[in-house]
Amino acid sequence: MRLSAQQKTAGLLAALVAVMGAASFAAVPFYDWFCRVTGFGGATTVATQAPAEPLERTIRIRFDASRAAGMPWEFRPLQREMEVKIGATGLAFYEAVNPTSRTIAGTASYNVTPDAAGGHFAKIECFCFTEQVLGPGERVEMPVSFYVDPAIVDDPDGSGIRRITLSYTFHETALTEEQAALARRSDTDLN
Repeated sequence: MRLSAQQKTAGLLAALVAVMGAASFAAVPFYDWFCRVTGFGGATTVATQAPAEPLERTIRIRFDASRAAGMPWEFRPLQREMEVKIGATGLAFYEAVNPTSRTIAGTASYNVTPDAAGGHFAKIECFCFTEQVLGPGERVEMPVSFYVDPAIVDDPDGSGIRRITLSYTFHETALTEEQAALARRSDTDLN
């Protein structure tokens, strides 16, 4: 059976749509991976520990907190700013409060500014690595352990940076079925 020119064109267009759909589906995780590896767009890196020898040069870290639209939590840094040696481990805390009468899950997205600092700002431990679940009226202090990679002083784009802002935005996320069942029991016990 021989295909007509219209059938060939339709087949090629369908294949093109399929390829473009697959590419758009893969774009988000690929872009996220790219940003984390390169620090593009202020994305930070993850590390297991700080370098053994910090530099004498210091850098100021500013802490910022916000909430996505509809997120009812109160969320703030417990310190506005700190000065750390480049390469030394810093420890900061954020506070979240659930002022509602229901259990709420949240996930924090983050970035640093200026963007050129992203590839040099490494988190060792962070509340943003996991989902947070707060019961009604619950308050929690959440740590973030980090360092600024000494390679920043040799980076033409990063060597002049004297202040980095670490920003978090909390987004409400849906409770899993198990979390929702526990929340219903907990919320009922409180009432």
